Amino acid sequence: MGATKLNGHLIFIIHPSSFIIPFMSIKETIETELKNAMRAGDETRKTALRGVIAAVKLAAVEQRGTELTDDDVQNIVRREIKAQRESIADAQKASRSDLVARSEALIAVLETFLPRQFSRDEIRAQAKAVMAEVGAGGPADMGKVMKVLQPKLKGLADSKLVGDVVKELLAQK
Repeated sequence: MGATKLNGHLIFIIHPSSFIIPFMSIKETIETELKNAMRAGDETRKTALRGVIAAVKLAAVEQRGTELTDDDVQNIVRREIKAQRESIADAQKASRSDLVARSEALIAVLETFLPRQFSRDEIRAQAKAVMAEVGAGGPADMGKVMKVLQPKLKGLADSKLVGDVVKELLAQK
């Protein structure tokens, strides 16, 4: 098995005489999924993916022509998810269960383009290890713990959840 670049894409050759499997960027994957959703008539998927594509195009314009990386696109997807979560909170206050369900469906679609998020237990295990590493003794050491823990969990866990878990663990000390 070998790897090479073709037109800026990393490709793997499974067997020299067989076929080549190209790996698409997240942006290309989202665009392909939009086409598939349009063919299937899946309105929820189309709405979610169109929103992300519009945000990606806006970010590309703001960066003045430089190509967006997969990390940039993932951050955009995270922003879209955060916006939908805020919409859920607003819809719940207004007792609009239809809007809550719609936003939850959009979040489910968008989460497929992100790495699997850590569970509360996985975050707790990471936090305990970091607390032992930095010698945290109580709530006053939250900054020390978060300074080391955040880079380790960047993109793998919600920052608010990480903060809540660390606060909870430090309060027990």
